[in-house]
Amino acid sequence: MAPPPAGSASSSSSREGYRSVNASHRYLKHAGPSRGEPEPQQKRSKYHVTRHRRRLTIMAHTDNSDLDPAWQDLDRYVPTHLTSLPVGPVESRLPDGAGYQGPSLHSSAPNLGEFYSFTYSLTRHHDANWLFGSAIGQILIMGWDGTEVTPQIRSLIEEHHLGSIILTAKNLKSAQQTAELVQELQTIAKNAGHLQPLLIALDQENGGVNSLFDEDYVCQFPSAMGVAATGRADLAYEVTKATATEISACGVNLMLGPVLDVLNNARYQPLGVRATGDDPQEVSQYGLAALRGIRDAGIASCGKHFPSYGNLNFLGSNLDVPIITQTLEELSISALVPFRNAVASGKLDAMFIGGCGISNPSMNVSHACLSDQVVDELLRDELGFNGVAISECLEMEALSHELGVQNGVIMAVEAGCDLVLLCRAYDVQLEAIKGLKLGYENGIVTKERIFTSLRRVLNLKSTCTSWEKALNPPGISLLSQLHPSHLALSIQAYDDSITIIRDKEKLIPLTASMHPGEELLLLTPLVKPLPASSLTKKLLAAKDSQNQAEGQHEMWAHNGRDRSAILSGEGVFREFGKSLARARNEKLLHTSYTANGVRPVHENLIHRASCIIIVTADANRNLYQAGFTKHVDMMCSMLRTRGQKKQLIVVAVSSPYDFAMDKSIGTYLCTFDFTENALHALARTLVGEIAPLGTLPGTLRKSKKVLKSRQHWLVEEYSAKRDASALNDLLRAVHRASAPDLQFLRTTTAASFQLNNANIAESHFVVRNSSTNALYGFAATYFVHGVGILGGVFVEPTKRDVSIGRSLHRRALRSLMQRRGIKQVQIGSAFPGVFLGIPNDVEVNTIKEWFANSGWDFQFPRRVSNMILQDVAGWSAPEGLPQSIQRAGISFDLIHDLDNADGVLNHVRNNANPEVLELYRHALSESKSSGIVRAKDAAGTLLGTIIVCKQRSPLETHIPSLVSRSEDVGGIIAPVVPLGPQSTLALQGLTLMGIRQARSHKATKVVLGWVVDDGSESLTSMGFETLQEFEEITNSPENVGIPHF
Repeated sequence: MAPPPAGSASSSSSREGYRSVNASHRYLKHAGPSRGEPEPQQKRSKYHVTRHRRRLTIMAHTDNSDLDPAWQDLDRYVPTHLTSLPVGPVESRLPDGAGYQGPSLHSSAPNLGEFYSFTYSLTRHHDANWLFGSAIGQILIMGWDGTEVTPQIRSLIEEHHLGSIILTAKNLKSAQQTAELVQELQTIAKNAGHLQPLLIALDQENGGVNSLFDEDYVCQFPSAMGVAATGRADLAYEVTKATATEISACGVNLMLGPVLDVLNNARYQPLGVRATGDDPQEVSQYGLAALRGIRDAGIASCGKHFPSYGNLNFLGSNLDVPIITQTLEELSISALVPFRNAVASGKLDAMFIGGCGISNPSMNVSHACLSDQVVDELLRDELGFNGVAISECLEMEALSHELGVQNGVIMAVEAGCDLVLLCRAYDVQLEAIKGLKLGYENGIVTKERIFTSLRRVLNLKSTCTSWEKALNPPGISLLSQLHPSHLALSIQAYDDSITIIRDKEKLIPLTASMHPGEELLLLTPLVKPLPASSLTKKLLAAKDSQNQAEGQHEMWAHNGRDRSAILSGEGVFREFGKSLARARNEKLLHTSYTANGVRPVHENLIHRASCIIIVTADANRNLYQAGFTKHVDMMCSMLRTRGQKKQLIVVAVSSPYDFAMDKSIGTYLCTFDFTENALHALARTLVGEIAPLGTLPGTLRKSKKVLKSRQHWLVEEYSAKRDASALNDLLRAVHRASAPDLQFLRTTTAASFQLNNANIAESHFVVRNSSTNALYGFAATYFVHGVGILGGVFVEPTKRDVSIGRSLHRRALRSLMQRRGIKQVQIGSAFPGVFLGIPNDVEVNTIKEWFANSGWDFQFPRRVSNMILQDVAGWSAPEGLPQSIQRAGISFDLIHDLDNADGVLNHVRNNANPEVLELYRHALSESKSSGIVRAKDAAGTLLGTIIVCKQRSPLETHIPSLVSRSEDVGGIIAPVVPLGPQSTLALQGLTLMGIRQARSHKATKVVLGWVVDDGSESLTSMGFETLQEFEEITNSPENVGIPHF
């Protein structure tokens, strides 16, 4: 609701201004001009301070010569509208116990010659230090663990004047308990003399991210992407308003939402369905609808996560900060669009500033929330945001480990953050308070920064709360009235969000595709129960009854090592299976699957069932789910060729990107979350009770477009005799223009691409200047055992953006598609090992966009790395590793030739890419310089293999990362270790054997090449560093369209 015009009476709505409720203690002060307004021509007033019976009075005069500096110019920072009252018989205007509704946020400032007053209970020492300490408390937002007020959080409010609280699921048991808890917090603040009520913030995004759960009074709604799947922005408004109204009834006045991130790299981002999608305009549309809903519910909003969490690059460990690599221009046309539109709407009260890094040519920021370039310049100056900026939690491991909390909180305030978040650790919170005070004493944090932030925070409080409202949350009485209508809205929203992406064989509804007596098999992954769910509530209650020790009841949710973690993971989908069986009135088989893959129990059940439903939850990040699903799909296809009925339905219960573009999955549904409500709607969809109307979000609902090239370049087949020298010149030019991570290009030559392998068909292409023989572009392709490989595309740096690369790519794909028996096409190659995939360097997003526009689907990127051990001589095995390997009964041996290699080659054939098989054959053929290390368990079963080679091995020709002109570099190449109980130990043991071999050959460094997926984590613990990281892309031929001019 818009504020009333200047000078008008204030509204009595829920978004009221400050209401004084204690008229017995008051300040008298001049309400000076708001910040940004012109100063009056009169002489600036001074404040004359007197104390009388626990009361502080500040009288306005025209002389300010002897005023304590800590009090000077306070009127520039404290919002004038909070306290304005014409001087007169104050007691007659504000009798004890009465309240006064102050003027609107936009009221004009009064003249200097008048006196004004406002009420404030004082329970501490009334001096400048007290005032400054109070100001510090008002610019911090903190939380704690526990469902009751602890001495620590009480102390923060009373002793340190903490003005804002963040609540999480760990604080909340029910709606009633939440309302009582918030009321108690507000009462503590009131009695402690706080000028205004506490800000009470809560994450209540819906879908899988809700902090408050109460089956009887609080309704569950779909995730942001689920709501967008309905295609109805009006529903986004209704859903968000309903959610905001419910949490407001419990005393919450700041909703940490909506999520305004654009998923530029949607398939591999942890935000997932929390975001609306990958279309900036659609994100804006639904974000603005959500903002209207929050405002109409009477509480404040907080957009997040500025500048974007939608296209982060993750470097590895918890201590690595995810990085935005887009340029400001790229951010401006995509990621920043929803934030800019939200700010322009005037409905956004606060902005959550992320903790990610930014690395591009114009900005190098380690943490966005600590950078004035991000907060002051980008958010405030460029986007024009004047509301409250809230920092990421400074307790996050990467930030606190790198900077320390005291430095972090000082940097956040100086960057322009108005509220600094510290989530739960009391000692860390006290350290932050101490850090701010030290920062002020040392002249790092300025008074202007503190009081500017204070003014913004008090402004925000005045728009979303008052003491009357804060001390009297309606709680259950209001929620009981709202629940029937909100429940109907929830059912409607979930029913409309269920999306059938494909159903080629018309398997849905099951009542039409299955006959009576046929068995249905449900295969579900082990996932952690959502924090806000009935299952979590039951598990916590059970744990609490078994063990009263504080904190023990949460073990299941974190370490995943006890039996209850497994039981809870299975329980997530148990009720869904039961409801589906009841709906069909038929028998249903249900079991879980894990990273151990397809086990005999799965095979037996698949043989029994006529229809199999596989559930996936973020398969792009949990790659075992993708592998399991593809394996079952192959089994079903094989059994169908034998005449058996094997229908397969895949359901994505989180990200729709799991199999959205994989047309080999014939029936594919999405629910966008796995709450009880979503799974109930899914069951009703599967049996035909409802007709799903949902659509894919953003660009997924649009047909893939392949950009048409404007120029046509003649593409010729590569001739080594004619083009080798020119290719070397091209490679040197590309190397000079490349990122530092691609230094292996320095040792890449024309010979690197020439395999001359009888089992690999290779065709390479060039764009050349026939007059000078210079090469403008080069593309390498290989075909091995049914897989077509694009091994690299190079364009002369001065000739880019004129369609040379697109011409080469089109010709290369056409050549591969003409190969008989082609089953897959792949970007990246282990042999030759120049580019293992698309390099994850600063240009990764541009390169991915280029390939996507050329027809490729990035649904299942696989991370592949090259790593290095810098000091072989000084290296020692991690403590306990050799003993662990020995206890596990793992043994190793080394083979050097093809005579004893059948078992190894079969192992590699079954567990690695086809070109890796040829790399192993090649290594075995170079027996004088390379060999294969095998790892076996106690029973003699092969657990894994790895290639080891001496320095200056012939393998260097095709694996440039092994080449060094100044040092002796040993090689450990292509570990092939399938997932299993001993896979980590086997990988580390093979690597240990490889290092020992390198050391015996006097190597100074070891390069470990072609490390797949998460294997790098266990190798990092052994001392390896990442040299280069790539994303290998694999598509089916029908998914990759050949671009047409």
